[in-house]
Amino acid sequence: MTSYRYKRIAVKVGSNVLAGPEGDLDLKSLSSIVRQVSSLQQAGVEVILVSSGAVASGRNVVKPTRKLDAVDQRQLFSAVGQAILINEYYSLFRKNGLTCGQVLTTKENFQSRRHYLNQKNCMTLMLENGIIPIVNENDTISVTELMFTDNDELSGLIASMMDAEALIILSNVDGIYNGHPDDPETSVIRTIHPGEDLKQYIAPEKSTFGRGGMLTKTTIARKVAEEGIEVYIANGKKPAILTGLLDCSKDIVCTHFVAGNKASSAIKKWIAHSEGFAKGEIHINEGCLSALLDKDASSLLPVGVTSIEGIFEKGDIVKIFDPSGHQIGVGKAQYGSASAIDLIGKKGQKPLVHYDYLYLD
Repeated sequence: MTSYRYKRIAVKVGSNVLAGPEGDLDLKSLSSIVRQVSSLQQAGVEVILVSSGAVASGRNVVKPTRKLDAVDQRQLFSAVGQAILINEYYSLFRKNGLTCGQVLTTKENFQSRRHYLNQKNCMTLMLENGIIPIVNENDTISVTELMFTDNDELSGLIASMMDAEALIILSNVDGIYNGHPDDPETSVIRTIHPGEDLKQYIAPEKSTFGRGGMLTKTTIARKVAEEGIEVYIANGKKPAILTGLLDCSKDIVCTHFVAGNKASSAIKKWIAHSEGFAKGEIHINEGCLSALLDKDASSLLPVGVTSIEGIFEKGDIVKIFDPSGHQIGVGKAQYGSASAIDLIGKKGQKPLVHYDYLYLD
């Protein structure tokens, strides 16, 4: 029996894996992904699937009656395409003796701790009952300012939320190259350790059919790996790539972001991925910075605050900046901005951000 290296994984399948040359849904690729996930699931590996493909599924079915902007197109195509996509997944998994379920989410659902836990509970129940969660952004109601960067960002949130041992990002390339992928002299960077600088290798271009690109993938991969989750970027178009990656006996060409040693509590994991929801900024002095970076746990006290920017309420996420203006972390505010401003520099006050709700980069 094949020995697989993880017991719970999150798998992100990109648009360029599931879309054909014309941008429509590639059923051959979809079937391959389903067979591999089914094989893993039947071997005892829990899989959470974060799948693009809704827009591609609807693009060739719907013919708009007028010219639409990008957001309107996504809403229209995904409204029809999501139904097509989940039906294909459901049918294919049933042929493999398994059941899948749909989880549609938005960025706002990760902003509220209650909604965050509701999502986690739903997917936990699905896994306990042998049901494969298929997660996608609800593009029918998302607008530009509320969208995830792409499903790479969403997959990082899901991997962290669900305590996955590994996140596998499937794209249409073998990984991160040390040059342009079309250059025969370049090769895939096989292993990336925490703290390694990759700026010289990452191009900012976006993918053909998706919203993201390798820059986004690398950013998400680094952040997730820092939390102690192994991350792989691999070619989802290659046969048996997913099962091969988890097979302990095989060495698959891909880029592996080695997990760091930064163990975080469940609440800190939520805080860590909440930067995009921040409502304000807290700027601190050198003394406060030293206290926060000290090996002993410290909360952010008003006495160390130099300025407050933005309007926020108690419980909102805020960004934290050092004296030179560099962001050093995020946290959950224990005061609203009006009260916080009144307490700037004052001693003997309760923490503005308690250690339990503070995440430092």
